[in-house]
Amino acid sequence: MDLRKLKTLIDLVSESNVSELEITEAEGKVRIVKASPAVMPAPVTYSMAPAPAPMAAVPAVEVAAAPAPVAAPAAPTGHVVKSPMVGTFYRSSAPGAKPFVEVGSTVKEGETICIVEAMKILNEIEADKSGTVTQILVQNGQAVEYGQPLFVIE
Repeated sequence: MDLRKLKTLIDLVSESNVSELEITEAEGKVRIVKASPAVMPAPVTYSMAPAPAPMAAVPAVEVAAAPAPVAAPAAPTGHVVKSPMVGTFYRSSAPGAKPFVEVGSTVKEGETICIVEAMKILNEIEADKSGTVTQILVQNGQAVEYGQPLFVIE
């Protein structure tokens, strides 16, 4: 979906009595929610559906903090939830609010587990598998890349 069309949809929702709008197209899904100003400063959310065609696995490049060679960490066991976009990772809906999930939390498929902010738009990231969160791989407020592992669910 191009940005002009997205901007037009946002303007229409903000100027109307509609509180939520969801549109699904071939390249993704857009959900715009008009929130009250006391709850969330951003008036919309935007989430992209994962690409339908699987891509070949590309090994992640890791940067060691110490100049000395360090043994590579063991690959996480279980299902890895990856970031669908580049942005800033947030564990809760607002500063100081309770995180969506903690290590040991049981989640259901489709349940919101974090937010990735991209271009001032807060994107709710949902669990793509039911299970128990065994690892949280990024820190709150950390910049994340497309495809970067965020959580491990078993």
